Amino acid sequence: MKHNPLSRRQFMAATTVAGVSVAGSARAISSPPLRIASSPAAGKPAILGGTPVRSESFPPWPVIAEIDEKNFLDSLRKKEWCRLYGSTTTRFEEKWAALLGARYATGVVNGTNALYAALNALEVGPGDEVILPSYTFVATVNAVVQQFALPVFLDTDIQTLQMDAQKLDSVITGNTRCILPVHLGGNVADMDAIKKVSTDRGIPVVEDACQAHFAEWRGRRVGALGDIGCFSFQASKILPCGEGGAIVTNREDLLNRFHAFQNNGRDRLTGTRYGYQYQGSNLRMTEFQAALLLAQLTRFEEQSQKREANARYLTELLSGIAGVQPAKMYEGCTRNTYYIFMARYDSGQFAGLTRAKFLQALQREGIPCGAGNYHLNEEPFLEKTLNSRAYRQIYSEDRLKRNREMNRCPVNKRLSEEGLFFSQTCLLGSKSDVGQIVEAISRIQKFAPEIGAT
Repeated sequence: MKHNPLSRRQFMAATTVAGVSVAGSARAISSPPLRIASSPAAGKPAILGGTPVRSESFPPWPVIAEIDEKNFLDSLRKKEWCRLYGSTTTRFEEKWAALLGARYATGVVNGTNALYAALNALEVGPGDEVILPSYTFVATVNAVVQQFALPVFLDTDIQTLQMDAQKLDSVITGNTRCILPVHLGGNVADMDAIKKVSTDRGIPVVEDACQAHFAEWRGRRVGALGDIGCFSFQASKILPCGEGGAIVTNREDLLNRFHAFQNNGRDRLTGTRYGYQYQGSNLRMTEFQAALLLAQLTRFEEQSQKREANARYLTELLSGIAGVQPAKMYEGCTRNTYYIFMARYDSGQFAGLTRAKFLQALQREGIPCGAGNYHLNEEPFLEKTLNSRAYRQIYSEDRLKRNREMNRCPVNKRLSEEGLFFSQTCLLGSKSDVGQIVEAISRIQKFAPEIGAT
């Protein structure tokens, strides 16, 4: 499989330091027209020897303010570094649950293990099937195979880049244990359709909201809509603390399970340090992480509003360029918080210029952009997993063959060749910054035949 030289994680890490970004909203805002032709940068593209559109980095990320240093140093000096001896993690959990409109939250070490704990709480295990999107980060499927369950990949809605929930019924079997939608890039999956199937079939929903802090579906914040919601606070996320994650729920029985799981199976209700009621692991959030998160939350809303306004502006500007189509939102998505500005590239509108060459030209203009996710359902490690000793002991050859047949996702394969990801940091700059993204794209389109010939 041929991948872009920059992996998703490498791209997000690079843009976390240097800056970039974008993602599509359907709403337009009043703004001055972008005058590409009058710009000094409207000459030859940098890849053909011209001057780059942009020479400065986009705003750096994460942002560090005085309150971050104060909270971190206060936590350091208390010497209550582990949550077993401190109260900062508990304060964050209570605040996070309240902000999401959920009853309970539990902090963990990262978003991947939030997913792991969530599936464990639902007793997902050998013999079970978990439905998840084929267009997502690998952590989503890693959590499934860690439980020795079978991942069932649902094809993608090409317009929104979310899982195509209209196809859910076609992949549900008597072994389906959980539906695992991902709110990719800060956008929201079709929760009306997902919840209807969940209710009709009696199948729990775990929301992977690791990229969708404060995103909303019909005015309610995601993560609190299903049985369990999972979040990541990794350094590139719009609410960062380096690593870190959280699990939220409105069900006390599930709270008891994953609260115990993150603490080596210790029962939270008995109050004893050694009351083991469940199988568990050590996924405890540190007091340092919680202290930083409480500080970051003090400016989260201001940053989000700026990011969302710039995303609307970028969407408006891109409407004038054929060939770069921002991801759409479902009618029920009332807030997209744009961890990633996702779009699709049509090489036919760029004289056949390949996406790889387009991305190279865009980088030379000073505009970082990644190729997005790939056909995760076809990753070689999955075939190795299904052929592993453990999986062959659990599943028959016929069952594994059926799983492979179910996991063909033709729409997602197409999207994997068209996707564009701009990270969130350039949406934290000015309208002029956003305009330069479109200037660069316009220059590349104008000179696409010459670029393709190089």
